[in-house]
Amino acid sequence: MSDDHDGVPELLAAWAFGALQPADEKAVPLHLAGCESCSAEAERLRETVRLLDGPPGIPEQAAMNNGSGLSEGVLAAALRARPSAPRVAAHAAPYAAAVTGLGALLREVDGHRPWGTPVVHDWDVRDTVGHLIAADEELARLLGVAAHAPVSRSTEEMPWEEAWEARTADTIAYERTRSPEETVAAWSAQSSALLATPEARDPERASHATTMLGVRLPVADHFLGRAFETWVHTVDIGRALGLAVPPPVEAHLGQMVRLAVRMLGLALGPTAPPVLFSVTGVAGDPQWVLGSEGEPVRAELALHAVDFCLLVGGRHTPTSVPRGVVGDEDAVHGVLERAASLAWL
Repeated sequence: MSDDHDGVPELLAAWAFGALQPADEKAVPLHLAGCESCSAEAERLRETVRLLDGPPGIPEQAAMNNGSGLSEGVLAAALRARPSAPRVAAHAAPYAAAVTGLGALLREVDGHRPWGTPVVHDWDVRDTVGHLIAADEELARLLGVAAHAPVSRSTEEMPWEEAWEARTADTIAYERTRSPEETVAAWSAQSSALLATPEARDPERASHATTMLGVRLPVADHFLGRAFETWVHTVDIGRALGLAVPPPVEAHLGQMVRLAVRMLGLALGPTAPPVLFSVTGVAGDPQWVLGSEGEPVRAELALHAVDFCLLVGGRHTPTSVPRGVVGDEDAVHGVLERAASLAWL
């Protein structure tokens, strides 16, 4: 083997999850048989996988070597490499991956900081999971999945923004009467039921449009929206616990970026000053002209895909987001302001 291990270290997380590509299935075990350092790291990752999949009642900290928890690097590898299950169509794969990643992170809560750790807004860890239950519930209802919690008030006659806020508040209040484990179990059951719907597995069924939270989109795009929000709140929880959460894999990140750009284009409308918008960090470094198509581009704006998603998700501001700008600063600021206004997470 060569001194750089022929790239095997980068494949160890996939090996631990049984997710190697066919071309690597023979090379990695052969390398592990003759490399002590890679073999030790591979076994450590495999133990991580076993713990992440273990029974929920077993304290994972006690099972770790020397009583230590997952290192940030190992957790990041697990969140990044863990395959999405169950098998779903491409439009639902980002949501399946985000659900799996958050589930892995939630297993680490007790080992780092309590469930009452502040996360975002006025929510702690359990409240944030309760918020995701409410957020997922609208799509679940539209797809025939039963609501998990009793409804304390009617929201049918409310504007969608008020109905959404009321349902979120009611769900969080209800979850505060239960244990964190019950809240996580409810979220997990609902997300699993969503991923088991025919719409998660059949692109044709998912192509039909439906209105949810004031936006009419194909069901496939609503699944992407659920992936987006689940990942953003996973990042929120990870930051609160002091654990690094990796971005979605490039293919999933690209799907989220394209949905966000479509929403941004609609929000800007056809009369906004035209800006050439490019996104780095996803395949092809895609570009779009946002705003008016009838006049020359006034400025160029470049954002990394993760930063763009965090801006749309309300975790960057128009002034704080890292960016590259050429041309009319006012036109660029208009795009950034509009992108930030899309945030409702």
